[in-house]
Amino acid sequence: MRMARFQKYGPPAEVIELIDAPAESLGNGEVVIRVEAAPVHLADLYCMKGLERFRVPLPHVPGFEGVGRISAIGAGVTGLKTGDRVFLPLACGAWRDEVRVPAAGLVPAPDGDAVQLSLMPINPPTSYLILKDFGDLEPGDWVIQNAANSNCGRYLIELAKLWGVKTVNVVRRPELIPELKALGGDVVLVDAPDLAERVAAETGRAPIKLGVDAINGLATQRMADCLADGATLLAYGMAAGEMCQISPAVLFLRDIRLLGFYTVRQFSKRTPGQVRAIYEDLVDMFNKGQLTAKIAAAYPLNRVKDAVAHAGRTGNERDGKIILTMDA
Repeated sequence: MRMARFQKYGPPAEVIELIDAPAESLGNGEVVIRVEAAPVHLADLYCMKGLERFRVPLPHVPGFEGVGRISAIGAGVTGLKTGDRVFLPLACGAWRDEVRVPAAGLVPAPDGDAVQLSLMPINPPTSYLILKDFGDLEPGDWVIQNAANSNCGRYLIELAKLWGVKTVNVVRRPELIPELKALGGDVVLVDAPDLAERVAAETGRAPIKLGVDAINGLATQRMADCLADGATLLAYGMAAGEMCQISPAVLFLRDIRLLGFYTVRQFSKRTPGQVRAIYEDLVDMFNKGQLTAKIAAAYPLNRVKDAVAHAGRTGNERDGKIILTMDA
């Protein structure tokens, strides 16, 4: 069995290595999943770099999510059979040919493109939970987000449109404006110091109840300036690698609430049945073609160094997600 791992921290393309490992052996209540595809996330790169709060025990196999088919079933497992397609459990170390996991809680995956489906466990629920759990949103309400061309940003546009919520989408490149409008974004603007004035003009000064900040730094303040008094501002990314910068006056005079968002934390507030229902809802949308991810490239596992190098690029050099496939 092939496995991608790193044994020290450093530049991802330098520290990641592909090794041969023993085949997985089953324990009671476990299954082995033959992995089909798994994304390369920025969080994977942060782990390889050893950034604060992303350090993991070494050696470590990256891969926070993916999709595959059950290839072996251990004693005591019921309701599953070999060949069943399932989503991998979160943070199971998906960059390998096979992964051994507990059978309990596995979520069925539909037929369809494995590359697209590999992104289903994390990014779609993130956008789903942002819109469901914050802002008390109703049809006709407004949300603003930056990094709108990210995978989460694109899912948020599609989900908001389905639910009648209007979106202001902030990007760094003007060439993205037509694409995100075609996806369903109501307003798409290039980030700049005068963002609040242009947002007000484009929305008719409608109150914006929720802001979604994946950038941080001064972008947090620009987002806050666009919000209605009493609104919620979620920080869920760290693209700038800086602390959120926001005026205290905005917080205590305008009652803007700056909160952190973490998908796993929101899931932990739900029962397993409720989590499963969310995935079933998202899979139904995927099957109907209502949710899609933009893919920049897919690499076979034996080109994992090329994959992580590509994933570390920005702008036009990485316009979409990077996916690893476990093709021989």
